[in-house]
Amino acid sequence: SHVATLDALAGRHRGARIQLVKGNLLSREDCAVATRDVAVIFHLAVGGGKSFPEAFMNSVITTRNLLEASLRETCLRRFVNISSFAVYSNTQKPRWRLLDESCPVETRPELRGEAYCFAKVKQDELVTEYGRRFGIPYVIVRPGYVYGPGHEEISARVGIGTFGVFLHLGGWNTLPFTYVDNCAEAIALAGLKKGVEGKVFNVVDDELPSSRRFLRLYKQNVRRFASIGVPRVVSYAVCCLWEMYSKWSDEQLPPVFNRRRWHAYWKKTRYSNERTKAQLGWTPKVSMEEGFRRYFESCQARARHA
Repeated sequence: SHVATLDALAGRHRGARIQLVKGNLLSREDCAVATRDVAVIFHLAVGGGKSFPEAFMNSVITTRNLLEASLRETCLRRFVNISSFAVYSNTQKPRWRLLDESCPVETRPELRGEAYCFAKVKQDELVTEYGRRFGIPYVIVRPGYVYGPGHEEISARVGIGTFGVFLHLGGWNTLPFTYVDNCAEAIALAGLKKGVEGKVFNVVDDELPSSRRFLRLYKQNVRRFASIGVPRVVSYAVCCLWEMYSKWSDEQLPPVFNRRRWHAYWKKTRYSNERTKAQLGWTPKVSMEEGFRRYFESCQARARHA
């Protein structure tokens, strides 16, 4: 478990004065203990759950409890909220346009049909509101798709496995990947760099691969499986029809595929890490080639122990 991993890490670095506090962010008392005498909070916790109420409770309510607890402490210097690319709306941009920190976020995230997107948008809004109303010095970090040991799943931006066949939806799209170590360093810098309060930073690596290239390498290095490439026009049409039928049936069929999700996941888009490099002094130290090597080895090890 994650707790056991943290226990082991603390045990290996006893001279580093690591204090591990175990609790539940839904508990205000536990949040008060966790924030006591803390100067920088890195809020990475996100609850599981696919329903909207569960996602809201585990992401937004927990964040509110943490913010409220931090208000009662006078030593907080920085609140770093870890968001996601999932919050961005990509509907207004033409194909192959740049997605960076200036892009709009979803104003109606409930229409995306993703509880995770809804919860992350509301979480960002809450952090921004507390910064405006109470002066909490915050930074929002939005990683792309974080890959590496411990996160071996194939991103939905590549495709979806169904009925024994993998539907490859990404085509030649660029994937907004960031290796876990590179992402962790960017998050750390967001908490330590002076003068970046109130800003948003996207985190993607250099040398981003296409979806087609990633899928080919995955099959070569991990396991082979049947896949079908779905043309962009077909995937968009399916999302439109699914959305229409969902409305017609009063959502008896949930709108899990819709035009907003298509624009967010499968529209041809470019990505930038220029602000993160320029203002945080960050560079991805693990190259894409080395990151893929470690990632594929982790996938192989996981398959052997499955």
